[in-house]
Amino acid sequence: MILDKIDELLKEVSALQARNAEEIEQLRLKYLSKKGEITALMADFRNVAADQKKAVGIKINELKQAALSKINELKEQVETSEEEKDDLDLTRTAYPILLGTRHPLTIVKNEIIDIFSRMGFTLAEGPEVDDDLHVFTKLNFAPDHPARDMQDTFFIEQNPNDVTKNIILRSHTSGDQAHYMETHQPPLRIICPGRVYRNEAISARAHCFFHQVEGLYIDKNVSFTDLKQVLLTFAREMFGADTKIRLRPSYFPFTEPSAEMDISCNICGGKGCGFCKHTGWVEILGCGMVDPNVLEACGIDSKSYTGYAFGMGVERITNLKYRVSDLRMFSENDTRFLEEFKTAH
Repeated sequence: MILDKIDELLKEVSALQARNAEEIEQLRLKYLSKKGEITALMADFRNVAADQKKAVGIKINELKQAALSKINELKEQVETSEEEKDDLDLTRTAYPILLGTRHPLTIVKNEIIDIFSRMGFTLAEGPEVDDDLHVFTKLNFAPDHPARDMQDTFFIEQNPNDVTKNIILRSHTSGDQAHYMETHQPPLRIICPGRVYRNEAISARAHCFFHQVEGLYIDKNVSFTDLKQVLLTFAREMFGADTKIRLRPSYFPFTEPSAEMDISCNICGGKGCGFCKHTGWVEILGCGMVDPNVLEACGIDSKSYTGYAFGMGVERITNLKYRVSDLRMFSENDTRFLEEFKTAH
């Protein structure tokens, strides 16, 4: 009798088990597909006596709902089990996984930012993919200026009719200063950290990308003496209270006058060693007074305001602090190298 068949199938459905998605699919096909058990009952329903159709119809619907609920329940169980298996990697080594530390460049960059923050500088960051207008032109690099040859640039998009529209990977973070000056009025006191790119051969002493921190201060009556005092304070905070500095005349398109700053070698104490090439001094940054042309190009009145700027390589400072001999080690992600800096922060 059809009611007995339905009761038998209800017992089967309530006891169903499955270990994976494939077995669940086989159960679905057996009971719910067009050729399944429940569909066959629906076909037999035509032969049921009229006075029994209501009772049989209710039982068939009960069976169908029971089968759907059971299969959905099995799906949830299998999915939960698989998620738990994913959390347990049976191929993982039994030994503890070695962890690195904060990267030495990050440690030094944060220390530089902290020192200048305590002197009143705020953080300003700009895009790594920038245009020629901000990276060069507004910083007093004329289209045919020979100073452009100082930096081998990665071009993303070149415009032969208007070089100011060239899209490039920034070769220094000075472009961030140009962006900031366009949108803010003095007094300005900012530092701009970031990654920069230059088309150079990779070696122990050079890389195609590295990191800089540049600073800018613009206000009324800013002098070179202010610049020197800030840099002396920075050098002593970073390398020790006995550190000495010296400023040598130099040239940068965006500053006039310009200088390069050396510090007394913190390795030999100024006595002379291989690191400082036996001079007792090590160059760490470039600086100078902001050229009036730069101020005007960025919308600042050069007759009312003056300012200074400086820039340093984070890798250079890190080498001085930790004596890393090969720049390539900074980008190799070797946890053995990073472990050496566990006590540095």
